[in-house]
Amino acid sequence: MNDSKKIADCVNDLVQINHDRTAGYNKAAEETEDSELKMLFHRNSSQSEQFASELASVVSTLGEKPVEGTRTDGKLYRAWMDVKTALSGKSRKAVLNACEYGEDVAKKSYEDALKDDGELPANIRELINRHFNDILKAHDEIKSMRDAEETVKS
Repeated sequence: MNDSKKIADCVNDLVQINHDRTAGYNKAAEETEDSELKMLFHRNSSQSEQFASELASVVSTLGEKPVEGTRTDGKLYRAWMDVKTALSGKSRKAVLNACEYGEDVAKKSYEDALKDDGELPANIRELINRHFNDILKAHDEIKSMRDAEETVKS
């Protein structure tokens, strides 16, 4: 496998994670009646749409075809099913727990992509690193909201 193909495959994994993340947050936004969560879910969904678009452009530049759609058998999909289940119970803490798990999966995917220092060109590494930092912020916001729910219940 040539280097371009290997890099495109790595970036395509992130495209797909962002498709999964978009679909999950869209589903969560549809299911919740909590206006604060709905706004957060829409914001994170839009963020992932933007990330997927930027990453897909990189894949195209490398001469490969960007992936489309979500993985119905993937780890992130299962996390979003947990969100749906949590939403059906209307427990804000359970919803935020499930969302945090989804963000953990996205974080791990980005960490894996960034592990191979010598593989990614500087411009692609910079883009992935920027996305990763924004996903960390989204994760931390969800975690903080979840933790606040725990203190409210105590």
